[in-house]
Amino acid sequence: MNLNELTIKQLHEKLANKEITATEVAEKVFQHIEAVEDDIQAFITLNKEATLEKARAIDESGDFSNVLTAIPGAIKDNITTKGIKTTAASKMLANFEDPLFDATVVAKLNETGAFMVGKVNMDEFAMGSSTETSAFKKTTNPWNTDHVPGGSSGGSAAAVAAGQALYSLGSDTGGSIRQPAAFCGVVGMKPTYGLVSRYGLIPFAPSLDQVGPITKTVEDNALVLQAIAGHDTNDGTSAPQALPNYEAALTGDVKGLKIGVPKEFLSDGVDSEVKEAVMAALKVYEDLGATWEEISLPHAPYGDATYYVIAMGEASSTLARFDGIRFGHRSDKAKDMIDVFKQSRAEGFGEEVKRRILVGSTVLSGSYNEEYFQKAQKVRTLIKQDFEQAFEQYDVIIGPATPTAAFEFGAQTDPLTMYMNDMLTVPVNLAGVPAISVPCGFTEKGLPIGLQIIGKHFDESTVYRTAHAFEQKTEHHKSKPKLGGSN
Repeated sequence: MNLNELTIKQLHEKLANKEITATEVAEKVFQHIEAVEDDIQAFITLNKEATLEKARAIDESGDFSNVLTAIPGAIKDNITTKGIKTTAASKMLANFEDPLFDATVVAKLNETGAFMVGKVNMDEFAMGSSTETSAFKKTTNPWNTDHVPGGSSGGSAAAVAAGQALYSLGSDTGGSIRQPAAFCGVVGMKPTYGLVSRYGLIPFAPSLDQVGPITKTVEDNALVLQAIAGHDTNDGTSAPQALPNYEAALTGDVKGLKIGVPKEFLSDGVDSEVKEAVMAALKVYEDLGATWEEISLPHAPYGDATYYVIAMGEASSTLARFDGIRFGHRSDKAKDMIDVFKQSRAEGFGEEVKRRILVGSTVLSGSYNEEYFQKAQKVRTLIKQDFEQAFEQYDVIIGPATPTAAFEFGAQTDPLTMYMNDMLTVPVNLAGVPAISVPCGFTEKGLPIGLQIIGKHFDESTVYRTAHAFEQKTEHHKSKPKLGGSN
């Protein structure tokens, strides 16, 4: 039995029918991780012994009533895990061996009996679009290991695509779930801001950050979101929202669905192969009885600039806690208390993090605050209003998840060029609405392309229904990478 070929639902059925034990699942998963990890480099920390112990306890109880029981998953390393190192892929937290508590999403998954096989690699403090800013290792794209997996949740997407986990959790501040999901040919959901608790997520930009699932299929994604969503009193931004049954929304019926396709999402900056894949996907929706029209989100082109001003401003504030005093890296070269701050931060943070702190500190200071940060907040409101007006007429908005397929390592060394990878995803975070990336094709070089489906606030059900109908009508999600080289 090849576990990396199974979905969550399929493995659950085998466990419930006693065709395989939880212990066998755990053993097989770690065998597969070991077999491909040298090529993929997805994991920072493995949780093997605790997983095997949990598996034995599950087998003794014989209770597989929850669909996620004994299902192996991976957690992005900026989500705290009690007793397990949590680094945010930074030297600053390389010695953060035990955060002493589980993030709410981790606690919720633990309640289901799910396996947490390890913590996966990411861009340092979630700042990047390729996972190249990690302080520890270079995660590769399973479809072609010369290419990046995307970021910042690159390890989360690569682990699922490589069959090292059946699901993973990532965080999405400006596209960090959807972009790597698109690059790695898997399904990634950025939920509505406030639907999933951020308690225990090491923050980058708190008004934009959101935790969400990465999976092989839309159905699996809905099952994981069902488990982690819900109000949390530990998170002041958590919404007291009633949860629908997301799995029940997967009817396959999109007849009469109204789709808006922003012309700004198919501009000159989007690769021709990506455009062709999106247009082919729209033809699938036509065949399913949906209709689409070109629309305009006039302020979307300002999304990148707006996002980076706000995100960097917030980052300069949230990262001030890493000072070499309370926890994390402390320099042994410091001569006095002020020097501890300077040296510890200089040694502990990577170049991209330092760049964002410096820019963020600038846009928050003096007259720059009004000129840049406050103005960006006003533009953010305009972007949010664009979506609200569009959703008065359309059920979902569809476009590409990324302007290109995955690029090669080292191909984008200019920070501004790298930032443009998020141009199609950041408006969603600024507006706080949900969006999913699903596989919709491949380039001539065999690299995946992602379709982005955006919905109304707290209308994940319609997003899932739209994504699932497309997935069931196509074969893209069934393709698997040939691990270890080019396809």
